[in-house]
Amino acid sequence: MRITADTIAAVGLAIGGAFGLAGTFVASAPLRETLWTIDGVALVVATALLTMKYQRLGNDCIAAGFLTFLAGESLLLAGNAAGLEASVPSYVGGISLWAAALVMVSAPKTFALWMRLTALVAAVLFVVSACMILWGAPLHLAAAARRRLSLPGADFYRLDLDAAEGGAVSLCLLPYQTSGLVDRASPER
Repeated sequence: MRITADTIAAVGLAIGGAFGLAGTFVASAPLRETLWTIDGVALVVATALLTMKYQRLGNDCIAAGFLTFLAGESLLLAGNAAGLEASVPSYVGGISLWAAALVMVSAPKTFALWMRLTALVAAVLFVVSACMILWGAPLHLAAAARRRLSLPGADFYRLDLDAAEGGAVSLCLLPYQTSGLVDRASPER
């Protein structure tokens, strides 16, 4: 049985989704970082193969988008080893590159319209999240720990930030429950 690059890419996306989701819901920092490292490596392998696929098909914009996603995921992967507090700069860089990647992949009419529109909405939310962090909005580190709810082929993000008046701002692609994970450092919302 011959294993094709498409099969390896699909398995990489599935592993990335499964381990990313698992890492979101564990309390142990070393286990979370390990799961997210496996998630990141699987997504890097998958997007490298997708880059090659779309380059060979002559769709340079989509290939460049997957390559840009690979660069963003590599930044997130590097941040995993540093721990939550030290990973904020690589997180901002990673989601900024993801936003650019989503726009590049969505520009050609290769994928279905609903997928392209969803990707553009996600890109805007990534840019808003990155800008808020860059402009000084304090980041709850416990919220950053549950920043990713990954599924094969899609990432859903939640980012909680303190507003100046002491209230909370929550940005997310799609709402989801954190399954009992609570930021103990902040007051109950």
